[in-house]
Amino acid sequence: MGPILNAVVAMGGIGLALSVVLGIASKVFYVYVDPKVVAVDECLPGANCGGCGYAGCSDCAVAMVAGEAPSNACKVGGDDVAEAIAAVLGVSAETTERDIVSIFCRGTHTAAKRKYIYKGVLDCRAAVLLAGGDKSCMYGCLGLGTCVENCPFGALKMGEDGLPVVNENLCTGCGTCVAICPRHIPTLIKESQKVATLCSSHDGGKIVKAICDIGCQGCGKCKKACPEKAIIVDKFLAIVDGEKCTGCGDCFEDCPTGIIQTLLAA
Repeated sequence: MGPILNAVVAMGGIGLALSVVLGIASKVFYVYVDPKVVAVDECLPGANCGGCGYAGCSDCAVAMVAGEAPSNACKVGGDDVAEAIAAVLGVSAETTERDIVSIFCRGTHTAAKRKYIYKGVLDCRAAVLLAGGDKSCMYGCLGLGTCVENCPFGALKMGEDGLPVVNENLCTGCGTCVAICPRHIPTLIKESQKVATLCSSHDGGKIVKAICDIGCQGCGKCKKACPEKAIIVDKFLAIVDGEKCTGCGDCFEDCPTGIIQTLLAA
C-alpha cells in the first residue's frame, strides 16, 4: 500500500499545483469582454458569412458596440435582428430594404457562343485564367457553379441552361457569391426593384450580335422608351435605376433582344 499511497499523494500534489498555476494565469492573462458585445453577439445569427464587411459575427458585434457599425449591419438577420441589437445598445432601430441577388447574364448554353471546350477544374476562378474563359463574351457567366458551391445559405443552384438560379426566399444578400465570382455576375439589388437589364457586357452592339443571341447591344431604344428617365446607357450597357423605375414595361417592347426583363414574381 505504501507505493500506491505515495503515488496518489504525488498525483494529488501535482493536480493542486497545476490548479494554482492555472488560477493565477487566468487572472494574469484575463481579457475583459464588454457584456454588451456578448449580448449583441448572442443576437446575431452566427453565420460568419462576412456580408457585414467584418471577419465574423463577433467582430461585427465589437464594431456595433463601438459605434463603428450600425445596428442593421447584419444583412442575414434582417429587421428582427437589427431591432434586437438596437434594444441592447439603447438606440433607435435602423431598418433598410432587403438586398437580394440577381444573375446579370442570360448567356445560356444555346444563346452564348464559345471559344473552345473547357476541360479543366470545374471552378470559374480557374477557368477564367485560361484565355479569360471559354465563353466568347468576356463578361458572361462561365457556368461552373463556383457561386453555387460557396453560397452559405443554399440559395443558389445550377439551372439546366448552365446559369445559376436564385432562390429569393433563401437569399440573405450576404454578397458571398458576388465577391467570389471572377466576373461578378451575381449582383445585389433591392428586393423591390422591378426591372433590370440582365446582362453585364460592355461590348459594342456589333460584337454582342456575333457572340450572344440575347446580350444587351447598347442601342438605347429602352432608354428612349422609358417615360420615367430611369434608364441610362453606360459603355454600351443599359442600366436601370431601380428607384425611378415604375415597372411600366414600355422598355420591354423596344428591346431587340429581350434582355431587359421584369424582376417581379409571377
